[in-house]
Amino acid sequence: MKQFAYVDEGGAVHPVPLAEAAGANGGARLIWIHLDQNDPATAPFLSEQLKLNDVVVSALTALETRPRCDPIGDGALINLRGLSLQDEPGSDELVSIRIWTGRGCIVSVARFTMRALPELCDAFKAGKVKDPGDFVSMLAHLITGHLDPDVGELGDRLDECELMLDASKTFTLRRAIAETRARAIEYRRFVAPQRQALKRLSLLECDWLEPDDRLHLAESADRFARMAEELESIRERAALMHEQITDLRAEMIDTRALLISIVALVFLPLTFLTGLLGMNVNGIPFAHAPWAFWGVVGVCVAMAVAIAGWFLKQHWFR
Repeated sequence: MKQFAYVDEGGAVHPVPLAEAAGANGGARLIWIHLDQNDPATAPFLSEQLKLNDVVVSALTALETRPRCDPIGDGALINLRGLSLQDEPGSDELVSIRIWTGRGCIVSVARFTMRALPELCDAFKAGKVKDPGDFVSMLAHLITGHLDPDVGELGDRLDECELMLDASKTFTLRRAIAETRARAIEYRRFVAPQRQALKRLSLLECDWLEPDDRLHLAESADRFARMAEELESIRERAALMHEQITDLRAEMIDTRALLISIVALVFLPLTFLTGLLGMNVNGIPFAHAPWAFWGVVGVCVAMAVAIAGWFLKQHWFR
C-alpha cells in the first residue's frame, strides 16, 4: 500500500495508474492520490504532473512534520499523526500523513503506513467518502479510534504499577514507569497540536467542507483534547510514582543502615572486652580459672542484652 490512486466517477470507484489520475480531474467527482515519500519520483510528480506550487510540494515531502492545518488558495494543507500499521525502524510512535486537499481532489503523502489507512481505503472504495471533507473527518475519526485504547492502556499500566508499589520491586517498576512516561510524552507531543489543527480545519472557510464534516472534525478535536489531558495526567502520575519509588528506596537504605549501626554499637563494647582479655600479657585476672571462659561469655551476653534493651527503650527499632 505504498502508492495508489482511486477515482470516483459518480459513485463508481476504481483504481487508476498515477499518471492517468493526474489528468482525470475533469470528469471525476473525487480523486485520491496517495504517494510514498521515500520514492524519489514523488516530488517531481507533485510539481510537474499535479502542478502544485513549491510551498505545497515542500510541505508534503518534508522529513519532519507536526500536525498543522494551513489554508493555501482554495485548498488546505493538513498534517495528521496516527499509530503505525507495523513497527518500522526510524519511525516515531505516531507516524504522519501529509494531505493537500481541495474541491474534487485529495493528495496524500506518507513515509510510513498509518494504521488507519487500510480502513480509509476500504471506505473510499465502498463509496462512503463523497468529498474531501468526508475524507479528512473520517481519517481523524479512525486515528482517534485507534489511539484512544492505547492511551487508556498507558493509564491502566500505571494503575498496575501503583498496586505493585514496593521497595523490593523498584528496578522493575522504575523501568515500566519510565517506558510509560516516555510513551505518553511522545504521544502528547503530537496529540495536543493535532487537536488545534482539526479545530482550525473545522472553522476553515471553504466550499468543500459540509456542516456535518465540521461537526465530525470538532468532535475529533474534542477527543484529541481529552486524550491530551489524559496523557498529561499520565505524565504527572508517572513523575509522582518515580518520586515515591525514590523515597521508598531511600527509606529502605536508611532502615538497613540503622540496623547495621545498631548491630555495630551492640558489638563494639563486646569487641573491646574480648580484645582486652585476649592480650598476650601476664596478669589477666582469672586466666587459669576453669570457669573463666563461661564467665566472660556471660558478661558479654549481659552487656549485649543491656545495650539492646537501652535501644528498645529509646525506640531505635521503630
